[in-house]
Amino acid sequence: MGWYPLVGLILGLALGASDLLLSRFLSDGVVAWLLILALVVLTRGLHQDGLADTLDGLAGGRTLADRLVIMRDGRIGAIGATGLVLALGLRYAGIMDLPDDGRLVMLIAMPAVGRWAMVVGAVAVPYARSEGGLAQPFLVHLSLQHVLGATLLLAVVLVWSLGPLGALMSLVGAVFVARACTAFSRRMFGGVTGDTLGAINEIVEVIFLLTGPVLVGLR
Repeated sequence: MGWYPLVGLILGLALGASDLLLSRFLSDGVVAWLLILALVVLTRGLHQDGLADTLDGLAGGRTLADRLVIMRDGRIGAIGATGLVLALGLRYAGIMDLPDDGRLVMLIAMPAVGRWAMVVGAVAVPYARSEGGLAQPFLVHLSLQHVLGATLLLAVVLVWSLGPLGALMSLVGAVFVARACTAFSRRMFGGVTGDTLGAINEIVEVIFLLTGPVLVGLR
């Protein structure tokens, strides 16, 4: 998990390059949707699926066990679909509202911030499923050294893109959201899962985009 922000940075560079290329030929609205599509394709919709599954579990289960069972169901429910549409719409609005002088750096930094939030959200938290799952090995091997390395990498990216104050606000905001989501996940699911970590990524990325005009203004 210590490499998550680096993976996010690579995705961000791909988004930034795509934005520079597509903006030469297409309108801003079309480019924004194509960037969202590119990110979904590159990540195979993994985090969008996590958000939808988490919302379905919260909406349909009365107990911890019921919620976890619903989250493993491959079908998407009404609440999950609604939340996914709203998240994609807010992501689009955030991209469209980015100022021209900060658009590129925000697109590059966004995936790194979201993936760092997953690292912070997974620290010192039990895995919710007693039988294990895909995300469990990541949590088991997550150490303070990994967290510090991931934080240092992201801090360098954010200081370069947003300046010291913008970087500090981004880090503090992401920590607050990630840990709040983790605390809620422990209460509702008994811990975290790959789905809840994916939901953290989606929530933090959307908030980062929506606060983009303020963060860019701090440079």
